[in-house]
Amino acid sequence: MFNFDIMGLLAGVPALILAIAGHEYAHARMATWLGDPTPRLAGRLTLNPMAHIDAVGALAMFLIGFGWARPVPINIAAFKDRRTDELLVALSGPTSNVIMAFIAYCLMIGLDAANLLTSDALYTVLRLIVLYNINFAIFNMLPIPPLDGSSIIMTFMPWQMRVQIYQFGWVSMFVFLLLLNSPIMSAIMYPLQRTILSAFQAIVQLII
Repeated sequence: MFNFDIMGLLAGVPALILAIAGHEYAHARMATWLGDPTPRLAGRLTLNPMAHIDAVGALAMFLIGFGWARPVPINIAAFKDRRTDELLVALSGPTSNVIMAFIAYCLMIGLDAANLLTSDALYTVLRLIVLYNINFAIFNMLPIPPLDGSSIIMTFMPWQMRVQIYQFGWVSMFVFLLLLNSPIMSAIMYPLQRTILSAFQAIVQLII
């Protein structure tokens, strides 16, 4: 998906940091807003990427275009409306990635229209911010524990069923590792990526 030249790798660093730090900070901020002090006590209510980065997940992002970060710890017992608030926390991460991707996309289009996008380095950074954030959002919405997609689905499940799923967490991790760099993953990711990019294009065309 990406060209692994020196320029691409260097440009990927700020894109990766933004995608990961923004995603996990959104989880931490939403949980804190909803009354859970756990993210703050765990040192996760910060945009410092070192508080959020998972080394393997970051490497996967570089190598195959999608990855993961260290999950933000939350205590759902601290929420007033446990189901709704847990759902909002789970949605906040992927939503933040889509917003960041759209902002970078608008910057790229706007600078290009004004003939200000004359630097290959700037274009590459903005392009990777768009792609990394879209991929990070899509990947985290997969219904595989411990990704956000599974958290969203489990908010609609009876508690006993959720406990059983957690007990067999090793199975989901095995499936997760099998799918990680498989054609199945590409078949899921790329059509969704194109759909989101098309939506961005349509929105920008409506605005301008």
